[in-house]
Amino acid sequence: MNMSSRYSLWLVLLGLLSLYTIKATAKVPTIVVFGDSSVDSGNNDYILTAAKANFRPYGCDFDNGEPTGRFSNGRLATDYLSKAFGLPSVVPAYLDPDYGIEQFASGVCFASASTGLDNATADIFIVIPIWQQLEYYKEYRERLKSYQGEAKARETLSEALYIVSIGTNDFIENYYSPRSDRSSQFTVPEYEEFLLGIAEGFLRELHALGGRKIDVTSLPPMGCLPLTRLTNSKAVGFCNEEYNALARDFNVKLRRLVRRLNGELPGAKIVYGNVYDFFADVVQNPLSYEFRNSLTGCCGTGLFETSFLCNAKSFTCPDADEFVFWDSIHPTDRMNHLIADQIMNSTLYIFL
Repeated sequence: MNMSSRYSLWLVLLGLLSLYTIKATAKVPTIVVFGDSSVDSGNNDYILTAAKANFRPYGCDFDNGEPTGRFSNGRLATDYLSKAFGLPSVVPAYLDPDYGIEQFASGVCFASASTGLDNATADIFIVIPIWQQLEYYKEYRERLKSYQGEAKARETLSEALYIVSIGTNDFIENYYSPRSDRSSQFTVPEYEEFLLGIAEGFLRELHALGGRKIDVTSLPPMGCLPLTRLTNSKAVGFCNEEYNALARDFNVKLRRLVRRLNGELPGAKIVYGNVYDFFADVVQNPLSYEFRNSLTGCCGTGLFETSFLCNAKSFTCPDADEFVFWDSIHPTDRMNHLIADQIMNSTLYIFL
């Protein structure tokens, strides 16, 4: 073997050793998820609500081609993040009876599709409000202590990565809905502050319960969802720039809250997961990411179908990997994978 070949082999071995070292020293023993349909892995399957995705074509590109309750054709970003940390590639729903504390010890999801920070948002489809998700977490803590022992469970919970993805429904389903009276009770800035106050209370309580490594995910460009394009009365088919401007404004305030809490909560490592900029770039430049369509979803017409409107009778596109959106609101498996990669590379790598 000549010197050049030996050097090349050494570089390969060094790269493999680096990857092994990252995996071996990873300090995230479990991922704990709170939020809405962007991260709900199936909790809504086990409550009385219309906001479900436990039927085909949802899940058609999952491992066994069966629906899992995820609002996607496959995995969610949180599933891919779990895998990136060397944990199982599925974050199970806490209410799923097929899983127990043995599986929840390395990943658990309390999220509920169609919920929000505002309790009134959760009431619309009768789903799990954010405060109830925290109550489930308290129950989980006690189960974990019984399973791992007090000291080990305390370590697991303090080293765990907590992901919080919520807020879009508060505006799309609630504030801007003609069925809601929130817009008559609050101006947009007032409602933002109302939601941020709830978010702060949630994060403070999560910290008091032992959470330290917390990712708070930004709002996406919610004006560019296929559904909000369709309902854009000022320019049907185009992004609703009022919604996008609101999301950007809210995100600035959310990032400010994260910065303040890091200075006030002992030992806290709260990070702001910016998905807005990446998501907006993909929507505006789909071909750069090898997507063919960023305007409509893969399911049905792709304009208004979501949940029960996207069903076994709906026409689906031949290849969901070519689409940014699976239904009129939610990303495809491939887009979720890209979102996870972006968050991992830009933010969560600090927890490796």
